[in-house]
Amino acid sequence: MSDATLHATSQDPDDFVVQIADQVESFLVAVTEIAKGDEPDSAVPFLLLEVSQLLLAGGRLGAHEDIVPDERYEPDPGPEADVDELRERLAVMLEPVDVYSEVFDPYEPRKAPVPARISDDLADVITDLRHGMAHYRAGRTTEALWWWQFSYFSNWGSTASATLRALQSIVAHVRLNQPLEELDGLDTDQDLGEEVLAEEAGKVMAEEIAGPLGLRTVK
Repeated sequence: MSDATLHATSQDPDDFVVQIADQVESFLVAVTEIAKGDEPDSAVPFLLLEVSQLLLAGGRLGAHEDIVPDERYEPDPGPEADVDELRERLAVMLEPVDVYSEVFDPYEPRKAPVPARISDDLADVITDLRHGMAHYRAGRTTEALWWWQFSYFSNWGSTASATLRALQSIVAHVRLNQPLEELDGLDTDQDLGEEVLAEEAGKVMAEEIAGPLGLRTVK
């Protein structure tokens, strides 16, 4: 199955796999366009919308019965597309608000928050989704569904959920006119203690919010 047949009229638009593939493709295309940086002031609300819609697809996958692949071993989907350029574009565009703190598993007792980056999260989600899309475009629809469902539970679901919370927080602070101080020194490569993270939690924005969403780099 080629790109041209992704929306072929011979496919039943009511088919579950077609609906999921459409939502996945829409997310991939939209985030790639947003990452070009043509409309930086609208980037955060657009990302909020796209991640929200993607998680609807994830919820449908999660609620679906276990999907069993046709083959015991996963067929080779081919080389993974490089997402480094997209990751870097998002990081530059989101620089003032890219880093946030997140609890990896809310059901693990006494689990401290960890620093994360929206740009890294989106790139990781896209990697998982593209992997399944490669199977879908090759006509391996059950394999695609299995991969999207498996990776939803194991990686991209929790990653996208955390990203959604961060994006929603940014928009909420702007809409409610509640700017926060600049996040100073929090690095995703550092192993920070719970007290440090608690002190830094919520300090995600620059002091002054410029433009509709304040996505300007503070000098």
